[in-house]
Amino acid sequence: MELVKKIKNPAVRETVDWIIHIGIAIIIAIFITKFVFQRTVVYKISMQPTLKEGDNLIVEKISPKINNIDKGDIITVYSPEYVHEKGNTMIKRVIAVEGDTIKIDDGKVYVNDKVIKEDYILGDYTDNSGEYIEEKIKEDHVYVLGDNREEKIIDSREAGQIKMENVSGKAVMRVFPFNKFELF
Repeated sequence: MELVKKIKNPAVRETVDWIIHIGIAIIIAIFITKFVFQRTVVYKISMQPTLKEGDNLIVEKISPKINNIDKGDIITVYSPEYVHEKGNTMIKRVIAVEGDTIKIDDGKVYVNDKVIKEDYILGDYTDNSGEYIEEKIKEDHVYVLGDNREEKIIDSREAGQIKMENVSGKAVMRVFPFNKFELF
């Protein structure tokens, strides 16, 4: 700030000081949205009833980098091969993590041979298109499903296990609509 102090004209000095402070604030904001947090808007119906189209979420980006993703977390997945609009991002729930065995049979989801309680889903049947699904989750992968099990949606049943390098964030809260504010 020595440069600012050398300016003789008080109006110019004040203007330069404001420009420097605004520039610093912009750099910090860019850093935060690039590496720490970002706002994400829900498009589509794959996470109903938990999330509705138009919901605004705050997603933190550090957990995927340090492998701090657990069963039940709602995550964003960068998936351009399956999503062709709105930023190529899917929002899904983690059902199984590295080392787990996932099985979908007769409409029920099993993790490590135990039926999981899914009181958050829409419907009570998980379609596996008539195929018996059983697989062990590979290292650095997760298995994700949407909460809306009544519609044909893209999740790990179609896309397969998701590489952790494609997990772009973990939802920490819904901030809009305001009357549905919620921490995850």
